[in-house]
Amino acid sequence: MKAIILAAGYATRLYPLTENFPKPLLEVGGKTILDHLIDQLEPISDIDRAYLVTNRRFHGHFVDWAGAGRSQIDILDDGTTSNDDRLGAVGDLRFALETRAIADDVIVLAADNILLFSLQNFVDAFKANPASHITVRHNPDCEDRKRRGNVLLDENNRVLQFIEKPREPISEWSVPPLYIYPSTTLPRVKEYIADGGTPDAPGHFAEWLHTREPVYAHEIEGRVLDIGNRESLAEARAFFQSQTPDRTH
Repeated sequence: MKAIILAAGYATRLYPLTENFPKPLLEVGGKTILDHLIDQLEPISDIDRAYLVTNRRFHGHFVDWAGAGRSQIDILDDGTTSNDDRLGAVGDLRFALETRAIADDVIVLAADNILLFSLQNFVDAFKANPASHITVRHNPDCEDRKRRGNVLLDENNRVLQFIEKPREPISEWSVPPLYIYPSTTLPRVKEYIADGGTPDAPGHFAEWLHTREPVYAHEIEGRVLDIGNRESLAEARAFFQSQTPDRTH
């Protein structure tokens, strides 16, 4: 299995903090957002290579980061230089697949999320049922569900409906940007884009895919800290601060 980490966004909602610096390399809880993710991936023996897709503006930052003991991660420059010419998450997924001729199963992750649960369980769920998989979490906040992928599942956790950022949510299941696709599904990425699918949010591909082949959901047990703006960055930092023992007592 290969890991593809999507890190080519420009994080405009965090400007000026991220105008000349990549969001995944901001520090939260004593290490970068990206290091939190890599520390989750490294113990999974099924993953033998990781690819990180970034843009031309931030490529050097990630190369420097990888040079500090992360030689097993291949840093890919998608050639874009601004938010206006970005390829989008699905476009970057296609770029990685084609640039490195990837033909193995892949786990696809967003570089700006801190995952407070085991990724090994997700990989194990896929190995037990090697079809396309998404992750879901129970989300009672209706307004928050409108800003994320939203799914309806059957009794076997197969996706019956998938709506990215629905006006009216169809369930209390939200979909974090974390997916596993078997090697046989990878040609679908090119097909999706050729069909005119939006290349932006990665959930749009899963939304399209579930109407063409079985897609299953794995319920995660734990939080996802989605670093999207200054408020969520501050909340994530406060969360880790709250987990640190007070050494003054």
